[in-house]
Amino acid sequence: MFYLLIDKYQPWLDAHGLGFLRVFNALTFQSVAAILISFLIVVAFGDRFIGWLRARKFGDLATFDQADIDKLMEGKKGTPTMGGLLIISAIATTTLLLANLQNFYVLMGLICLIGLGAIGASDDWLKLTAGRKAGSRTGLTEAEKLIGQVGLAIVIAMFTFRHGRENEVAHSLFLPFVKDPVWIMGIVPFTILGAGVIVCFSNAVNFSDGLDGLCAGCMSIVSIAFLVLALLAGIPAVGRYLLLPIVPYGGELAVMAGAMLGACLGFLWFNCPPAKVFMGDTGSLALGGLIGYIAFVIRHEFTLVLIGGVFVAEAVSVLIQRYWFKYTRIRYGEGRRIFLMAPIHHHFQRKGWTETQVVIRFWLIGAILAAMAIATVKLR
Repeated sequence: MFYLLIDKYQPWLDAHGLGFLRVFNALTFQSVAAILISFLIVVAFGDRFIGWLRARKFGDLATFDQADIDKLMEGKKGTPTMGGLLIISAIATTTLLLANLQNFYVLMGLICLIGLGAIGASDDWLKLTAGRKAGSRTGLTEAEKLIGQVGLAIVIAMFTFRHGRENEVAHSLFLPFVKDPVWIMGIVPFTILGAGVIVCFSNAVNFSDGLDGLCAGCMSIVSIAFLVLALLAGIPAVGRYLLLPIVPYGGELAVMAGAMLGACLGFLWFNCPPAKVFMGDTGSLALGGLIGYIAFVIRHEFTLVLIGGVFVAEAVSVLIQRYWFKYTRIRYGEGRRIFLMAPIHHHFQRKGWTETQVVIRFWLIGAILAAMAIATVKLR
């Protein structure tokens, strides 16, 4: 909004000595301002929103498939969930205020955020209604959720391909440590890659949303890294010096990364142990999908795997546990487990780590991985 107003009235502002207001159109200023505004929105409305959730008894059941974890999580029963609605609102509002709404990537980012948030909200709502009546956490089935995610992601990836069809970089595949593109993709591989990144990371972030502050804290670290990468790519002189892929107008997504960072930090205000609210699938699916889309647009899909290594580990632990259990049940007649429990953060709880120890140690690992990933930029 501010971007469009200042752009429209810039000649008048210059003529009346107010040209300094063009700072509001500077990408670096917008990105930093997005952090502050998004944070303040969440903090300002957080208590009232949590009260609204409590009044409607949107409390989490906090039940799992193992008795000892149920005992550890017993104190979380009744804690309001669907806090992701506040996160999504803060990111969307900040983006509408500061970002260039004529930018295609910004609009697609908003669709990705709201679309995946709607899928997550549907899942949370069913858990709180039909699931609560059944005494379980049953929401959407895995197939229903996956169909919605994949369908939305394919549409977004296809439109993104068509938008960037006149720019070779926008369709190129880049790898960390390699300065030149390794492949210029057609619409089919481009769509598969884009949809895969969005869906996989959306679910990976969802798996990590199990302990107070874990998901929001790790997402804050990932958001910082992509704020930096988007800004570097959005400043052509710097991007060319560092041999980064420069996708025209892709740097504008730094504003959305900043808004995501501010919203996650604001949410931590209420989600730090002991949590007053959980983000639920509403927030985790939306955050994971949006960061996946940002990485996809600025051509840092594989850098995301390193920066978001904590989320990758959470998802891989679930896949290994599930399919090893199924394989051993067929092979030996009984299912066997590699981890004490998946996702892997529960494995460490079962090993004797306190919840706070798990969360802070995962934060530290996430920060180290993000620093390593930023370092690979110069190694190009």
